[in-house]
Amino acid sequence: MLSNRSWLLSALIIFSAGRFDALAASSAANDEWPAYGNDGGGTRHSPLTQINPGNIKDLKIAWVYQTGEGVSESRAGKKAAFEATPILVDGTLFFSTPFNRVIALDPLSGKEKWRFEPNIDTSGNFSEVTSRGVSTWSGKDGRRRIYLGTIDARLIALDARTGQRCKDFGKGGEVDLTKDVRFISRGDYQVTSPPAVIGNLLIVGSAIADNRGVKLERGVVRAYDAKSGKLQWSWDPIPTDKNDPARKTWEGESAANTGGANAWSIISVDPERDLVFVPTGSPSPDFYGGERRGHNLYANSVVALHAKTGKLLWHFQAVHHDLWDYDVASQPTLVTVKRNGSAIPAVAVGTKVGHVFILDRMTGRPLFPVEERAVPQSDVPGEAAAATQPFPTLPPPLVPQKLTPEDAWGPTEADCDWCRERIKALRSEGAFTPPSLGGSILFPGNIGGMHWGGASYDPARGLLIANVNRIATVVKLIPRTEYEAAIKSEGHRLSGEYGPQRGTPYGMYREFLLSPSGTPCNAPPWGELVALDVNTGALKWRTPLGMIPRFPQFPKSTEWGSVNLGGSITTAGGLIFAGAAMDTWLRAFDIETGKEIWKAELPASAQATPMSYEAGGKQYIVIAAGGHGKLGTKLGDYVVAFSLN
Repeated sequence: MLSNRSWLLSALIIFSAGRFDALAASSAANDEWPAYGNDGGGTRHSPLTQINPGNIKDLKIAWVYQTGEGVSESRAGKKAAFEATPILVDGTLFFSTPFNRVIALDPLSGKEKWRFEPNIDTSGNFSEVTSRGVSTWSGKDGRRRIYLGTIDARLIALDARTGQRCKDFGKGGEVDLTKDVRFISRGDYQVTSPPAVIGNLLIVGSAIADNRGVKLERGVVRAYDAKSGKLQWSWDPIPTDKNDPARKTWEGESAANTGGANAWSIISVDPERDLVFVPTGSPSPDFYGGERRGHNLYANSVVALHAKTGKLLWHFQAVHHDLWDYDVASQPTLVTVKRNGSAIPAVAVGTKVGHVFILDRMTGRPLFPVEERAVPQSDVPGEAAAATQPFPTLPPPLVPQKLTPEDAWGPTEADCDWCRERIKALRSEGAFTPPSLGGSILFPGNIGGMHWGGASYDPARGLLIANVNRIATVVKLIPRTEYEAAIKSEGHRLSGEYGPQRGTPYGMYREFLLSPSGTPCNAPPWGELVALDVNTGALKWRTPLGMIPRFPQFPKSTEWGSVNLGGSITTAGGLIFAGAAMDTWLRAFDIETGKEIWKAELPASAQATPMSYEAGGKQYIVIAAGGHGKLGTKLGDYVVAFSLN
C-alpha cells in the first residue's frame, strides 16, 4: 500500500432515487454520525448548517483528547497511523486507536467514559498498524454494540454502555478471522477498516500484505450475525467454483493458487436494496502476474452482493490483470445521477489510476461510456499484460497519467536536469506502463490518484469531492538469482521498498521518483482537492491541498500541494473539511468555488477523515490527529474537536 520512502513515509436531497436515498437523507437529518461515512453508502455528508462560510472565522478548538497510546512503545509503533474516524450514537463518541484500543468520549467535553484494551501484541511485526474506526448495531433488545476488527485478525463485540465484551458474541466476545482463509501470518493478515453493518449482519474484509508471494491468504469477504457472531456466508473474490464464468479469467489452476484480491478498504451497503458493495484489490503479488495470467476477476473490482445470501449480483472490474498495486482503495460512494428528468441510483468508484466510474447501482452498467483502450505491453519474460484497460469517457481522469522527459520538473535547474535524464532511462509510456527489468514509471503511482481517503458527496449539489495524489513511482523487477544480492548491496537505502514475490521468477523494488532535493520529478501540485459533477461528469474545480513541510528553502512550496492520506467531508452549510496532507492543518473549503477559507493548526498531522455532529446545540467538527509512521508526518495521539465560539 505504501513504500518506505523517507519523507514520504519519515464528498438536503433534491431528488430521491428510491427508498435507500430517502433513508440516507432521513438518517443524516439528525445530530449523529452513526457510521464511518455517516451513512452506509459512504457519502460522508453532514446535514448540519450551523457552521457556514459566513461564520467559519469563529471556529475554534472546543476540546482536545489524548489517547495515551505512545508511538514509541514498540517497533510496530513506528508504523502506526491514526486513521480513525469517530462515530457518534446515543450521545457518545466511539473510535479506535492504531493498536485497536476502543475509546468512548463525551461529545461535549471530550472526557473519557471508558476504554477497551484488546491486548494486541505490540512487539509483533505487523504489515499495517492502523484502524480506521468502529461500527455499531442495536438489536431488538435495545442493547447497542460496538464492533472492531483488529490488526491481529479478530472481530470483537463490545457493550456500548460499558466497553465490556459481549460474551454472547462468538467465543467470549470475539471471532477468530484466521479460519478458512489459508492463513499464513497473523501480522500480514489483518483488519484495518470497520465492518459494514446491514440488517443484522456484519460484513468483514481483510488487509493482506500481498507482495510476499503468490500463494498467500485469500481475500474472503464474510458476513457474521451481529448478535451471535455466527458465520452466515462467505464470498471469495478469487472464484473457487469451476462453473463460475470468472474462473475462465484465471489461466490454469492459478485461481486455486493465488491469494489476495482482498477488500481492505471500506465496504458500502444499501439496506433498502439488500446490497453490499465490495471494493477488491490486487491478486498476489502486486507487480508480477505471470503465475496468474488472465483478467483475474473479481480482483480490482467493485462487486455487488446480495446481503442476505452473499450471492453475486454484478461486478465491474476497474483494472484487468493488475501489475501496479492498483487496488480499488476507495469506499464505493452511493450517489444519485439526474438524467432526463429521472433520478438514477448509482455508485461512484474512484481508483488509484485517477478514474471515476459511475455505475447503475442495480446493474453495474456504466452511466457514462467506458472504452477498452490498448495499453503498453510487458517485455518481461513470463508476463502477459492485459491488451486493453477500461477508461471512462467521462468523468475525465482526476490526475495526469503520463510523464515524459519534457514534463520533468525540479525546484532548481540541476534538479530538473536530473529528473529529465532519469525519466529518459525508464519505461514511461503512460497509464498502465507495465513493470520492467530496467525500471518503469507508474504515473500515478500506487498511492493514487484516489487512495483510501475516497470521496465525500453533497447530494443537494450533486458534487463528488475527492482528494487525489499526483506523484510517480518507479518499479523495477529483479531476477530471483539477483534479488538477495540486491537487498544486501542496497539494503541501507531508505528510499524505497523491496518485495520478495516468492513463487515468481522476480523480486521487486519500488520507490518514489524524487529529485536530489527530495521533491517529486513531476510538476506540482502533488495533492489536490477535486470537485466532480456526478450528473454531467464534468470537473467543476480543483485546488491544491496542503503542503509538504520539508521544503522551507523553496518560497513557493506552500502552493505545491501535498501527498495526502485521509478523506474529506461535506456539510449542508456549504463547506468541505479535510486534513490528510503532510502538514499539521485542518482546512475548510467553500464547496462552490474550492477556495480555502479557513484553517487551524493541529498538534499532529491528520491522516484521517473528519466527522461532524451536533451536541448541546452546537455543531462540532472532529478529527483524529496522530500522524502516519510510514508517511513520515508528525506523530501524536490526539482527537481534536472544533465548534463556534
